Amino acid sequence: MPYIKQITIDQASGLVKKELEKAIARAGRVWNIVQIMSLNGRVMKSAMEMYGATMFAPSPLSRQQREMLAVVVSKANHCVY
Repeated sequence: MPYIKQITIDQASGLVKKELEKAIARAGRVWNIVQIMSLNGRVMKSAMEMYGATMFAPSPLSRQQREMLAVVVSKANHCVY
């Protein structure tokens, strides 16, 4: 498996620290998909904003349908969800 450097919350500052703190507040931990973006705070922030809009903003799909799609895509990609 490839190794990608990551910044822990103890090492983080500025935007990265803020986004990691928001991740902990949101989920009680920093999931790997968020942690892997820790080298680029702008990317992490943008990705989490897109996730929030996709999963929580008004949509023709219900919240349950969006979660179901996320599970199906994760399974197709052999991801642990």
